[in-house]
Amino acid sequence: MKKIFVIDWWLVVLFLITAISGFGMHISGTRCSHEVWHIWAVVHTISSVAFLIAGIMHINTHQGWYKNWLMKGIGNKSRVTAILSVIFIFISITGIILIVAINGANSGMGLWHYRIGIVMTGISLIHIIKRMPILKKSLANKQE
Repeated sequence: MKKIFVIDWWLVVLFLITAISGFGMHISGTRCSHEVWHIWAVVHTISSVAFLIAGIMHINTHQGWYKNWLMKGIGNKSRVTAILSVIFIFISITGIILIVAINGANSGMGLWHYRIGIVMTGISLIHIIKRMPILKKSLANKQE
């Protein structure tokens, strides 16, 4: 399988873990013990850092698309991808701030990160669903 598809599949898996753990962390913060919340937070942080690294690798493999987008504008390019790229920047920045500078639990920044995460989850699902036929085809072409 080509490197680009390996990265894409890792992104799908990491996206699912990150999204589920983010929602799990939010729900457990209102309904469960601190220990349960903490487990969700650890899973979310680890999967999010891995997702950030894989996301950067993914963007790097598509740098031609991004250069074209920056030079010529969106044109016929996918608006969903462009919106997702901008949201990815915001969610990454808020997540890094939460890890490095702010005690994220019950903070205003944490709430913004959660809200952006909800939007990113929806747009990411659209992005993944639109590309699923290509991803499935990549599994059939394992010999490449």
